[in-house]
Amino acid sequence: MASESTSIVSEIFDSLPYYDDDLQKYPYLKEKVDQEIARELKATQTLHPRVPPPVTLFADNPLLRAELERVAANKPFPQLDTLRYTLPSPSSTPASDAEWKSALDNAHAQLQHQRLRQQNLALLQTYGANAYRIQNYLLEATAKRTEKALEELQQLTVDVNRERKNTQDRLGKQITALETRWTELISSVLQIEMANVALDAEVERLNKKEAELAEL
Repeated sequence: MASESTSIVSEIFDSLPYYDDDLQKYPYLKEKVDQEIARELKATQTLHPRVPPPVTLFADNPLLRAELERVAANKPFPQLDTLRYTLPSPSSTPASDAEWKSALDNAHAQLQHQRLRQQNLALLQTYGANAYRIQNYLLEATAKRTEKALEELQQLTVDVNRERKNTQDRLGKQITALETRWTELISSVLQIEMANVALDAEVERLNKKEAELAEL
């Protein structure tokens, strides 16, 4: 089965913005261009097809997404529930065994929580500084690579614009020279045609004079 071949049509642009100065020569053209640009910008409401769709942050994490929405809305942070960190005694007097057991379980839970906090703080003091240093080093390396890529891209943009300007200046001068030569050739052709018409009239006059002399 033969594969279908698609023909690539190259786009041709006849505009040389670095060389053409029609807008400076003819102000009414610049007014028309400004009106057209304003009309196009007003009519265009959709983004370019190559623009990627908007990114939804924390799409798989509703808690972080809700926190991001809270910060975006400038809402205050909700107050922490401190009741879970207290050690309430039984409310009734005398208290039942179930109430004392519940208070004791809460005390054990609070003690275990404080023990875990101490362990986490000890681990943070031992390894946290190095972890932050490594993270900062990685972030600095990433920032340097990004800045270098940005500088290279900016330099590439400058080089491309400089090359475009030089190319358009060279081609513009060639086009101007060709247009001048074309005008000269058209003028020469017109002069030759006018000379031919004059010669035809002179030949016709001479033929008539010859005929008149022959009759005499």
